[in-house]
Amino acid sequence: MKSDIEIAQSAKLQPVSDIAGEVGLTEDDIEYYGRYKAKVSLDVMNRAGADGKLILVTAITPTPAGEGKTTTTIGLADGLRRIGKRAVVALREPSLGPVFGVKGGAAGGGYAQVVPMEDINLHFTGDMHAIGAAANLLAAMLDNHIFQGNALGIDKDRITWKRCVDMNDRQLRFIEDGLGGGKNGVPRKDGYEITVASEVMAILCLATSLADLKERLKRIVVGYTYDGKPVTAGDLKAAGAMCALLKDALKPNLVQTLEGTPAFVHGGPFANIAHGCNSVVATRTALRLGDYVVTEAGFGADLGAEKFLDIKCRCAGLKPAACVVVATVRALKMHGGAAKADLAREDLAALEAGLPNLLRHVRNMKEVYGLPTVVALNRFPTDTDAEIALVMQRCAELGVEAVLSTVWAEGGKGGEALARAVAELCEMPSDFRFCYDAALPIKAKIAAIVKRVYGGDGVEYTPEADAEIFRLEGLGFGKLPVCMAKTQYSFSDDAKKLGAPEHFIVTVRAVKVSAGAGFVVAFTGNILTMPGLPPVPAAEKIDVDENGVISGLF
Repeated sequence: MKSDIEIAQSAKLQPVSDIAGEVGLTEDDIEYYGRYKAKVSLDVMNRAGADGKLILVTAITPTPAGEGKTTTTIGLADGLRRIGKRAVVALREPSLGPVFGVKGGAAGGGYAQVVPMEDINLHFTGDMHAIGAAANLLAAMLDNHIFQGNALGIDKDRITWKRCVDMNDRQLRFIEDGLGGGKNGVPRKDGYEITVASEVMAILCLATSLADLKERLKRIVVGYTYDGKPVTAGDLKAAGAMCALLKDALKPNLVQTLEGTPAFVHGGPFANIAHGCNSVVATRTALRLGDYVVTEAGFGADLGAEKFLDIKCRCAGLKPAACVVVATVRALKMHGGAAKADLAREDLAALEAGLPNLLRHVRNMKEVYGLPTVVALNRFPTDTDAEIALVMQRCAELGVEAVLSTVWAEGGKGGEALARAVAELCEMPSDFRFCYDAALPIKAKIAAIVKRVYGGDGVEYTPEADAEIFRLEGLGFGKLPVCMAKTQYSFSDDAKKLGAPEHFIVTVRAVKVSAGAGFVVAFTGNILTMPGLPPVPAAEKIDVDENGVISGLF
């Protein structure tokens, strides 16, 4: 059996000019990054014409067994094209952190991939580097301002801005810098975030133009003065230079799937510590070029889909036509208590115990957000007919269709049944709505997410979080949407509570404002914005031979 990278490397890619031509783009609309990658002009998303139908792909709570959300997203787009629909796919860019950490690649899998796979997983078109450079420029200008006399009166003990690097490096979470005395800087406690958790990433993904990007950058709060007033990137006169670094990164990237479906891969915030969606400009551009646009949101529906709907759709005025919730029998059995080593054998009891996880996600999409919803059951060879029948029966009892998907093994052909079901859903009336009113107080919005989406009983706040919420509301930030930073492995803030836990309390331990992005971040559990490497990093298996051929990326 071929690995993902072997399948990708054996594929015959079409020149990106041909892919662009399929959706009506001309030479004037694209900038080439080699033969198979291109940037697309920002003007395209503002062309006159009707938007296509937006399809959100999300998933159950992730497990080590895997769910295949990105693979399903790509296979669904290919499947829609195979049944005669003009489809485009819009995905997030992979971060080098997971590539070299746990996952080893994030461009789909099997015969449902976006290519060139190695480029997309590594440096791609340089967007991540531009985002990191812009964030670190702001940090440098902040520290330089303090060193050069601190005219703004910034309290160095209340600086909230962090440097970033697109790598899992726990050593950088908490550091002291400016050491050496004299001309070597002002000593202070500092820290790094992974690039995809930086507010600059969120801003890039939510901005709608260069002008909007610059205004959002100006609003970034980097810290507070000695008398408690916020200090912004605008105060430091950093926004113009930051925007100059990001002007090309803001343009969406065009590539293709293995079957030649046009694919926009742009922006990559994590959903457990950021808002987890690809860029607004990529989504809007895709909607102008395709009749159907398939996009995904990170991790389970309680994280990525909630933020896609409550933050991105609210910000950009987007309205999804349908939602797909991806599940596997294997993952549901793990939620029901089965060990990973036992997933290959039939276990209806564990499956029954794990099914509430899927059903809660589906119920949320249907009842909280009002979206027509279908379940994509990503089939594995070890799944038995009885297990498949049980999942379909429980979904039917909830009034939702479950459709088998075999896109990993068969590409778009294995997604045709799902494509037909989704196309039918897109013709149904949608009563899309948000989980909460943004005008509510911060605590009321957090409570709505915890109770309505997570299924918890309520929220507790540390004294520090409580005080910060009071202060942020006093500064005028109370009407912003909320971005929850929470473990991806549970509806609760405890990663060990699998399935669909009940009667739990979520503890918010810290709160910060991302004023440029336009949301307030609430930190729960032990979530950190800089991941660490596992005992055996995926980087140990990645290599390149003397001919430049890369191996080990999945």
